[in-house]
Amino acid sequence: MSMSLDQARVVDPILTDHARGYTNGDFIGHRLFPAVVMPSRAAKRIEFNRDSFRRHRTRRAPGANIGAVAFGYEGKAVSLVQHALAAVTPLEHQEEAQGQQAPGIDLQRENVDTVLLIIAQEKEIAQAELARDATRYANTNKMALAGGNRWRDPASDPLVQVQDAKEVIRKRTGRRPNTLALAASAAAVCRVHPKIRDHYKHTTSSAVTDAMLAQYFDVPNLLVGDAIYDDDDGQSVDVWGDDAILAYVPPEGTRSMRVPAYGYTYQLRNHPFVEGVRWDGDIRSWKNNVFDEYSPELVGADAGFLFVGAAAKL
Repeated sequence: MSMSLDQARVVDPILTDHARGYTNGDFIGHRLFPAVVMPSRAAKRIEFNRDSFRRHRTRRAPGANIGAVAFGYEGKAVSLVQHALAAVTPLEHQEEAQGQQAPGIDLQRENVDTVLLIIAQEKEIAQAELARDATRYANTNKMALAGGNRWRDPASDPLVQVQDAKEVIRKRTGRRPNTLALAASAAAVCRVHPKIRDHYKHTTSSAVTDAMLAQYFDVPNLLVGDAIYDDDDGQSVDVWGDDAILAYVPPEGTRSMRVPAYGYTYQLRNHPFVEGVRWDGDIRSWKNNVFDEYSPELVGADAGFLFVGAAAKL
């Protein structure tokens, strides 16, 4: 969506460019749900069923009609959610740092980064909640692990389970999954699992690394979700729980609303953006309002597989 002239006047171009390039290496949701630009709030998402991933015959006899194909189908309207916080620079900090009438761009950027981190954490939580929602998957594409099937049990076989899940995705979509997202607890139990350690017993490494796990499970992209947050009772919550998610994610440079995928994060055009600095006399501080508007969407559940409770306690 194009911004109005009034809105455009108050956008800080330097900080907005910085905000749009912001990434946080501790988060993994954007690797499962890469961002694609939403042209307007009224646009609808494209959903992908099994046919969207499968073979389309292109051979044509002379004089015959030329076939046509549509990828996916128009799904539900996307409910984009706006997130906004003010990056605050108290006058005292400004005076100590620079002694200028308005805070310099470096000081503003530091405080904007704090807000961007908070907004990115909210996005990570939303992406994880979506990926971990078992009701979004067909029965063929999920497994609730219990007892000896949980990866904490030395007798379990995570590799066989992941390989079986790969075949489910391949048979339903014709694509091999390329991304395995592990909750921090799932990654931890894999690093000490006797079958995995035995596989690497002849290496010089004293510990099983993420790269070794990627090699063991034969996936190009292995992600570990370390993010946590405190709930209303002050209890620490693992964003990715004890689950694992296997998925097909289109390679970078090929992603768009019309390209079949496990999921996307629909990002409203011209977002995020940062408003120019303004003075708030009530709190004797300068403020930069930071806005983002997005919605994670599971658009091709056939291209994913959910292991519920992979690392749950026995």
